[in-house]
Amino acid sequence: MSRFIPLERSTLYSPAWLIPYDDFARRVRAAGVSVQLDRYDDGEWLPLDDMAVRTPGAAFAYPGLGRCAEPWAARPRRHRARFAADGYQPLYPADGRPFSAALVGVEFLVHPYDDAHPPTVVTEPRLVRLLPSVSFRYPPGLRTVHGAVVDAATGAPIPNALVEAGGHTSRDLTPWHERTLSDPAGAFRLALRWEGEKADEHAVEETFHLQATERPGRSGSLVVRLPQDTERRHVIEIRES
Repeated sequence: MSRFIPLERSTLYSPAWLIPYDDFARRVRAAGVSVQLDRYDDGEWLPLDDMAVRTPGAAFAYPGLGRCAEPWAARPRRHRARFAADGYQPLYPADGRPFSAALVGVEFLVHPYDDAHPPTVVTEPRLVRLLPSVSFRYPPGLRTVHGAVVDAATGAPIPNALVEAGGHTSRDLTPWHERTLSDPAGAFRLALRWEGEKADEHAVEETFHLQATERPGRSGSLVVRLPQDTERRHVIEIRES
């Protein structure tokens, strides 16, 4: 849950402005999103009671976090924000950063300050992308493929792996990109709203190239042909590259 407060209070001295973004609908999402704040202490993450507030721009912020009586005697402290929304899984690496399934929150430093010593660090708003999960309610009739991401050597399921497909439309060559994350059991369901590769413009078969990533250097791929593979359970094996 979050509280709504005026913009002038919600953005002053917040060490993080986090904007949840619906990656499937391609728009900012505020309704139905919750966030949990944790602090790193003595080698472990401790849940905090601090409630995020929401700005008119749909950002979650923590005004006042880091305020203390003697900021010169304190040190920056490591925090993280964990997002949740029904039918979604959050993608935590920032845009342009390598993916890692081990990330379980948006991490940031909270610098101490008071009225006479405001923070010197400038905080920029950041999108937190929410990807459709296995339980996401896709529109009726929308084409999806499903399966699991596993370790190639052991067969063990790999949770929170990034599964994606991309290509270009045949008519105007517009690029498209679909992605999801595997659940704790390694299962995934990926939407394929756009046209796949075709042998010619009259071909019925479409080819898609799925890629699954656990972290840099650990990935796997799979070719899916539709419509014949629509109901098949697709297993993507992750191995060292």
